[in-house]
Amino acid sequence: MDIALIALIVSWIFCVIWVPLIIAVKKKTHPRALFILFFAEMWERFSYYGMRTLLTLYMLKVLYSHMSEQDASTQSLIIYGSYTSMVYLFPLIGGMIADKYLGFRKAILFGGILMSLGHFSLALMGMVDETNQTLFFLSLALIVVGNGYFKPNISSFLGKFYDDKIELKDSAFNIFYMGINVGALLSTMTCGYIGEKISWHLGFGLAGVGMLLGLFVFWKNLKHLDGKGLVPNEEHETKPIVLGLSLNKIILILSFVAIPIFALILNYNNFMKWALLVIGIGMFGYLIVQGAISKEKTGQRLWVVVILALFNILFWALFEQAGGSLTLFADKFVDRNVLGEDVPASMLQSFNAFFIIILAPVFAWLWKTLGDKKSEPNTPVKFALGLLQLAVGFAIIYWAATTIQEGEKVALVFVAVMYLFHTTGELSLSPIGLSMVTKMSPPKQVGFVMGIWFLSFSLANFLGGLIGGWTASHDIAENATFSQQMDVYSGAYLEWGVYVVGTAGLILLVLSPFIKKWMHGIK
Repeated sequence: MDIALIALIVSWIFCVIWVPLIIAVKKKTHPRALFILFFAEMWERFSYYGMRTLLTLYMLKVLYSHMSEQDASTQSLIIYGSYTSMVYLFPLIGGMIADKYLGFRKAILFGGILMSLGHFSLALMGMVDETNQTLFFLSLALIVVGNGYFKPNISSFLGKFYDDKIELKDSAFNIFYMGINVGALLSTMTCGYIGEKISWHLGFGLAGVGMLLGLFVFWKNLKHLDGKGLVPNEEHETKPIVLGLSLNKIILILSFVAIPIFALILNYNNFMKWALLVIGIGMFGYLIVQGAISKEKTGQRLWVVVILALFNILFWALFEQAGGSLTLFADKFVDRNVLGEDVPASMLQSFNAFFIIILAPVFAWLWKTLGDKKSEPNTPVKFALGLLQLAVGFAIIYWAATTIQEGEKVALVFVAVMYLFHTTGELSLSPIGLSMVTKMSPPKQVGFVMGIWFLSFSLANFLGGLIGGWTASHDIAENATFSQQMDVYSGAYLEWGVYVVGTAGLILLVLSPFIKKWMHGIK
């Protein structure tokens, strides 16, 4: 019995029933645009997570198979961190370009096309040369640039439909976030199964198909977006500047020029470390200065974005071990045998998405109910709760790994429980963060500030890659026992996931009353 295939089929049946049910319940409360953007983002996330779920294992087992396991693990995790950090870095530019030049619609469509090309390029490697690093890094660079146009702008675009319905914004972003994770669940199950069981490149190709579906949904429903998201200045679209090209056309051409540059940066990730440091200091410094010279309320709200972004970095650096070191941990140290069949390690990432789909409506109801009773936690407290729950999840996997006998593997149930706590932590923090940025930003700078918010994810992913790489580099496989190798991973989760993250959560809890004052009534 192929339990992984059964789980895949059940996941699709569940989502086909669950999603229409949620829409039917919420469609009278929210504008139609929410559900259009919900489906577009759902399929875009299908593409992103479908590719990501295979990426680390593909590098380890195919791209760097000529290396020792230890070196291949270290290299794979560092590149994984560099790639995912760049995925969240380019939105800083993509958000600003959409705000001032392209508009949300054009940026989203252009970004989706580039991402599709990236996924299909990875699929093409299987027919050309599956160890061709030049094609591999160019494919990743296409996805990086495309995501930079798509990701921040679809979130910012959604916020525009709630400018006069601010009390519904948190609820809307929770529903939107559920759409993200429907895509994540279906892709980790589908692409993970196809990629590991049949063909890595067919798995990558399916991710590209998902992106095309997202583009089709968005393009087909443009007429239902109430005239929002258009080019902010028609002159940028029509007025020739150089060689008969308008400013917007020049921007699109320069975006293609950036792709091979980004591919080189991915291949030489030491540059990425220093670039991120400089950009991070520059952008967060800019917000701090902007806050100092703005009116009191506007300025202090920008400072809140900066403070929460720093805690956001720490949360996601550890949370994103899911696609990196935790996937390798599952591959080597978790008993994945269910009814006589091994479940592919990549499919375990679907626990997170499944729990979000189930729990996102519960959290939306919880915040609304507590809000009606005037007892809803404020945003900084929600962030602190998110950090503390993440720490509990890592404490569980550490305990499970250190209490078993020599040579035994960690039971699958402990991985599921870990992901449950990581998920409740994520729901306490992530959709609230997206909503918070759209509320706290000056109206004409929403896309730019959202880009800086995604910069915090970029820094988090790079830090997460370094943590994963350090862990793998200390995995002394040649002369260590199985349990000693496992202890290297579990020890890293104790130090970073429990001690560092847990302490940060407690500090933020203490600071929350002071941060709340700077929010000036924004909830």
